[in-house]
Amino acid sequence: MDEAAAAEAVQLIDGEGEFAADSAERFMAAAGVAGCGLSYAVVSIMGPQSSGKSTLLNQLFGTNFREMDAFRGRSQTTKGIWIARCVGVEPCTVVMDLEGTDGRERGEDDTAFEKQSSLFALAISDIVLINMWCHDIGREQAANKPLLKTVFQVMMRLFSPRKTTLLFVIRDKTRTPLEHLEPVLREDIQKIWNSVAKPEAHKDTPISEFFNVQVTALPSFEEKEEQFREQVQQLRQRFSNSIAPGGLAGDRRGVVPASGFLFSSQQIWKVIRENKDLDLPAHKEWMELESDVQSGPVPGFGKKLGYIVDVHMQEYDKEAIYFDEAVRTAKRQLLKSRVLNLVQPAFQKMLAHLRTRALEKYKTELNLTLESGKGFAAAVRDTTESNLNEFDQGCADAVIEQADWDYSKILEKVRRDVEDHTLSIREGKLSELTNHAKEKLRKALVEPVESLFDAAGPSTWASIRNLFKRETEAILPEFQKNLAGFEMESATSEGMVSKLRDYARSIVENKAKEEAGKVLMHMKESHDKDSIPRVWTGKEDVRAIAKDARSAALKLLSVLAAIRWDEKPDKIEKILTSTLLDGSVTSKSKGASASSDPLASTTWEEVSPKYTLITPSQCKSLWKQFKAETEFAITQAVSTQQAHKRGNGRLPPPWAMVAIAVLGFNEIMTLLRNPIYLFLLFVGYLLVKALAVQLDINREFQNGVVPGIISVTAKLIPTLQNILNKVATEQQQQQGHHQDAAAEAPQQQQPPPLLLSPRSPMSELRRPLHMPFSPVRKAVSPSPSSSSSTVTSPRNAGEDQKPRQMVQPDNESNNAYSIV
Repeated sequence: MDEAAAAEAVQLIDGEGEFAADSAERFMAAAGVAGCGLSYAVVSIMGPQSSGKSTLLNQLFGTNFREMDAFRGRSQTTKGIWIARCVGVEPCTVVMDLEGTDGRERGEDDTAFEKQSSLFALAISDIVLINMWCHDIGREQAANKPLLKTVFQVMMRLFSPRKTTLLFVIRDKTRTPLEHLEPVLREDIQKIWNSVAKPEAHKDTPISEFFNVQVTALPSFEEKEEQFREQVQQLRQRFSNSIAPGGLAGDRRGVVPASGFLFSSQQIWKVIRENKDLDLPAHKEWMELESDVQSGPVPGFGKKLGYIVDVHMQEYDKEAIYFDEAVRTAKRQLLKSRVLNLVQPAFQKMLAHLRTRALEKYKTELNLTLESGKGFAAAVRDTTESNLNEFDQGCADAVIEQADWDYSKILEKVRRDVEDHTLSIREGKLSELTNHAKEKLRKALVEPVESLFDAAGPSTWASIRNLFKRETEAILPEFQKNLAGFEMESATSEGMVSKLRDYARSIVENKAKEEAGKVLMHMKESHDKDSIPRVWTGKEDVRAIAKDARSAALKLLSVLAAIRWDEKPDKIEKILTSTLLDGSVTSKSKGASASSDPLASTTWEEVSPKYTLITPSQCKSLWKQFKAETEFAITQAVSTQQAHKRGNGRLPPPWAMVAIAVLGFNEIMTLLRNPIYLFLLFVGYLLVKALAVQLDINREFQNGVVPGIISVTAKLIPTLQNILNKVATEQQQQQGHHQDAAAEAPQQQQPPPLLLSPRSPMSELRRPLHMPFSPVRKAVSPSPSSSSSTVTSPRNAGEDQKPRQMVQPDNESNNAYSIV
């Protein structure tokens, strides 16, 4: 902060009474006052014109106020009110130099501006210096008497003023000691105080309740300049820490922050100027009340505001009592109108706060009442009544006696706010109850209905109707009971229950439509479950089983063809059975005209179109598609059954076996008496068994007897040659192995297993490595070239071109190979 710039005096109010806001803002910024918060003090000085006020301030605070030039004579030096900052004093101290009183320059207007400036100084100052001549003390007609009377008069107009320090500075002190001057001055002050008219409440209030009166004296500046300067410096020390408890500033109630000092000062001066001699009081108190009401409701607002207005009007009546009654009455009405217009925005703000508080309180109390279990309508009724009564009482307390303000409109707005919120909560609660009931219906109907459709039968729709009736009779009465707390009309309640019942019907209908859209898949699943897959032994009647499965699928189709809410029977299943199952769709479509076909229609007889899920023509089309897709499964089942019969029919019938035993008894006895024949027969059996395994007789005869005989005949000789070649090769390998074993007798090692070519018939005889070798196989030692020397037969060539399933030979075929 530049101290020189801060000490430079700036005019706050010019000589015409205009507030210099621009220059004041520049001063506040340059002097750094705005950032001081509450740590600042305001000092002002008033006194007769040319009494040395500016000189005293400059000497006391280091300011730069304009001083009178004594060589040019006595004249008005300070016009209006000037402001500067004290240099070198803490806390921040703002000094105001007021225009002197008793000046000849203003003439008739002097008294008005004197009162205005004095009221302004008392309203915003912590310390007021009253500059007076020493020779005026004790004089009845002294120059300070009107000044003191003015100060006391304007002080009485301040509503609940704070205690201001009045520091009387006696100038040009004579030889009379201050101890003798001060009592005389205090006596004069008391006389002036007693002569000033006061409000009834302060009629007997002593001056000490309003002012902290202190007295000091200074010698003449012209005659004793050095002594004057010394005593001024001593006086300066009293302004250090002036705002501390017990300091010179005294009472600090109602002090505005430094950032708002300029704005507050401007508003106070504006009120004072507009009322001229009336000097509308208590502006600072009014501003506090107005500030409080901006942030929230103010308890006792109407009483406080009414008291302020009443005090003002009483002051007007006291000062205007000697004027003409008509003029006085007209001016009073004008004043009252202005006062009410000034305070009405605060009243409207108060009503707005009451409205907001009433609505918020209603919301909170309504929620608490509903949570306690009370019915909705009863809770709304009780909460609404209590809150509206409280709001009405609050509005009545905010109204002042001097005004006939009507708050019925704001009361109606609050009523509408409550109704709108109630309607919103009511709709939310009803929606919550409805959604809860719908969820219960959905859980109670969806899965059971789906299960009933899966097990479709003649009683499916009857079961669905019973399920629907049971669940709705359990859920809807509970829903209707919950609606009783809303105290709605019976027609409205019944309508909501009816809509909920329709919703339950829609659940069933939508599920039926969904299942009808997948009817073909369900029919196929039902058909496969009843007929296929299974092991066909040859004893089952495949056609009968397929017919039963198709009958079940047709019942499912008839169930899903239409929605049946009534118990009235229909002919859908009968028509579908007679047309699609008993007869043939194809034959009927060829042998009969379209008019005689009961399925050549888009509606069912005795069934409403809105309840039709699958039309007759659609049933006909679905049945054709169903038969086409399931016919292959039936044909496959028949083929499997026939193959099973052929597989189990290789043994001769019992009568043939008995005939063979009787007719071949002699041959059997011959074989038993001669073991060589029995041995040769056994060898032949093994050879035939080996050939059967190699030729895969079962597979060859699957395509028929004649093709099987031809195929076996073509492959018989090559297969036999392949077997003999294999045996010869193994014998050669066995002899070579014996020679190698004799040479390597000390080293005993187990030979590796026999490896055969994958194409060789012997590959099917390969044994696992962990199986023990037979005496014949033990002598065989395979060589690396053994697998590559496999003889390729025509049969093998045919197998390369036509792959088949390899059949592992049994023990008998192995024995056959070993014997060969």
